[in-house]
Amino acid sequence: MTAVIYARYSSDSQREASIEGQLRDCKDYAERNGITVVGTYIDRAYSAKTDDRPEFQRMVQDSAKKIFDAVLVWKLDRFARNRYDAVYYKRQLEKNGVHLVSVMEPISDGPEGIMIESLLIGMAEYYSQGGPRRTRERP
Repeated sequence: MTAVIYARYSSDSQREASIEGQLRDCKDYAERNGITVVGTYIDRAYSAKTDDRPEFQRMVQDSAKKIFDAVLVWKLDRFARNRYDAVYYKRQLEKNGVHLVSVMEPISDGPEGIMIESLLIGMAEYYSQGGPRRTRERP
């Protein structure tokens, strides 16, 4: 199986280290699962609230060329923070025979996976619309 990695960050509070971490985790996942990474698409300082992201659009277009079987993302909120875009673009990938994989959020292919994925995308949109921010627990 071949895959590409899509990584992004959206604001000044994130930085290049965010991209490096996403790439590292996606590459580790690929290695553990016998997946060959054939490329990367990276959007720096672009929000996933919209689909107005140049590398994201290039990735979707390239999916029609049949040069990769999967898109690896660190978490689904890297792919989209808008439930309509998430469904639309995931369907575009599927039409092109490409599977979307969230490496940090194992989601089954069964009926329960539909609920989990919907919840994760909904939460991403909720937080991007100003819902309460998650806080990190202190050790």
